[in-house]
Amino acid sequence: MSNSRRKQPPQPPVLYSRNKYAHDVPNLMAGHSKWAQIKRQKAVTDAKRGQLFTKLGRELTIAAQQGGPDPVGNFRLEQAIAKAKAANMPKNNIARAIQRGVGGGSDGERLQELLYEGYAVDGAGLLIEVVTDNRNRSVAEVRNALNRLGGTLAASGAVAWQFETRGAIEIRLDGHDPEDLELVAIDLGAIDVEHTDESVFVYTDATDLARVKTELAAEGAEITSAELTKAPTTPMTLEDNRAARVLAMIDSIEDLDDVRRVHTNLELSDSLLERIGA
Repeated sequence: MSNSRRKQPPQPPVLYSRNKYAHDVPNLMAGHSKWAQIKRQKAVTDAKRGQLFTKLGRELTIAAQQGGPDPVGNFRLEQAIAKAKAANMPKNNIARAIQRGVGGGSDGERLQELLYEGYAVDGAGLLIEVVTDNRNRSVAEVRNALNRLGGTLAASGAVAWQFETRGAIEIRLDGHDPEDLELVAIDLGAIDVEHTDESVFVYTDATDLARVKTELAAEGAEITSAELTKAPTTPMTLEDNRAARVLAMIDSIEDLDDVRRVHTNLELSDSLLERIGA
C-alpha cells in the first residue's frame, strides 16, 4: 500500500475511511485496507467452485429479469456476464440463464432478491443477500444457520442502518502509474481510492458506479470488476481469534445455496488478513 498524494475531490468530504470518518483528511488510505477485505470476500467466493456456476447463473437471471436481456443499458447484466466469463462459465449456460430472466425458461418461479439482517458471534453485524425462488425456504435456512453457528436473525432495520451502499471498482495496473489512475478516478468523482502493487481500487457513490466505470475505461483503465457493495459506517473490531470465528461463520452462511453474499461491519486487522492469505 502507498501513501500517495492526491488532490481533494471536488465534492463533499469523504464519508468514511476504514477506521474513522475522514473529513478533509488528505491521506484517504489511513487504516486497514478495504480493498484487502473485499478481495478476501471475492477469493472465498471464487474458491467455492461447486456452487459458483449456480450463483453466477442466478445473478445473470435476476439481472435480465430486472433490466432486460441486452447488456447495453443493463449495467448489472453487463457485470454479471463479465463475472461469468471470468469464471469460464460456458456460453450456453450464460445464454440460458439470461433467457430464464426474460421468461425463456420453464423451471420454477421468478427469482426474488432479499436482504436478511443478523448478528454473528460477539455481536458483529451481518447483512445477508439472498437470491431465491422460495422466500420461506430461504428465511428458514438462514435462521437455522445463524442459530446453529451461535448468531441470531435480527428484525428489519436493526443492522442495515450501520451500512451504506457504495460502488467498488477494481482496476488492474498493467503498467499504468497508480497515482495517475487515482487522480483520474478522483477527478471523475470517486470518494476514496487505494492501491496495491497490482491493482487500484476505487470507491464511488452508488449512483455514480456505472458512470465512473465507463469513464475510467474510456481513459484506458483495465477494469477487472465493478459492483455495488455494503460499506460499514460504524465498523467494529475484535481480537483476531474472535474475528476468525466470525469469518468462519460467514463462510458457512455463504455456503447456503440461496445466499449471494454476506457483508459484515467487522473490521479485519492487517495481521488477520495476512494470516488467511487475503
